Amino acid sequence: QLRLVESGGGSVQAGGSLRLSCAASGYTDGINCMAWFRQPPGKEREGVANIHIRGSSRDYADSVKGRFTISLDNAKNMVYLQMNSLKPEDTALYYCAARSAWWCGTRWDEARSYTYWGQGTQVTVSS
Repeated sequence: QLRLVESGGGSVQAGGSLRLSCAASGYTDGINCMAWFRQPPGKEREGVANIHIRGSSRDYADSVKGRFTISLDNAKNMVYLQMNSLKPEDTALYYCAARSAWWCGTRWDEARSYTYWGQGTQVTVSS
């Protein structure tokens, strides 16, 4: 069983930055795709960014391209989401997710594609 624990959320003013972290522990064999999702209040969960753990392949939602960066530290089993130029519409509960897939880019932004989830960390951006 894979366990994911997010941290790094908080409150920030528009234009500010936050760095989210996701610590993976437990049985990680076979897991090759890691992602960040978010769920704004009253809305569905949406994909933010995706990364293959053995390569440089990354995907981003259009709404965060150029502002957010997903990265890995395989030695520490950590996944990060650097968020810059934050906007009020980035306010959401942010989740870390993991799965095993033939190609990480396929359906990367569909929540139902992922097997493992963290508990989420809240990000609030004020104007």
